[in-house]
Amino acid sequence: MRVVIQRVSKASVTVDSNIVADIQKGLLVLVGIEDADTQEDIDWLAGKIIKMRIFGDENDVMNCSIQDIGGDIIVVSQFTLHASTKKGNRPSYIKASKPDFAIPTYENFVQTIEKEFGKKVQTGIFGADMKVSLLNDGPVTILIDSKDRE
Repeated sequence: MRVVIQRVSKASVTVDSNIVADIQKGLLVLVGIEDADTQEDIDWLAGKIIKMRIFGDENDVMNCSIQDIGGDIIVVSQFTLHASTKKGNRPSYIKASKPDFAIPTYENFVQTIEKEFGKKVQTGIFGADMKVSLLNDGPVTILIDSKDRE
């Protein structure tokens, strides 16, 4: 499982001209799922996302988590995070899970984040053509792969 975490001043997701998610200060989390992902990957990533100290404290030092600042989260599925660009110029998405595995795994991931976070998480719509808008704060953008735990 791969995630891109972006600290945002605001973010939204639009599908067919309808806003389906909209937050102010918080996190926009893009998630890519592969067939090798397990509950352990989900639990580990959810904990990392919720506890990650990437928001400024009273001295503007990154010491605060999303919970500490009372922010919000949007989680958006993005299979292209598993793009392989090794050969040629057209990415291959062979490692990205098909919907029969990816949808329940994505839903489980969202539910696990909500449980860890203690409040509702907004989402995009799995498989839809989404327009994601964000104002990256910092910018702060962090990549995490649950199979490469550094």
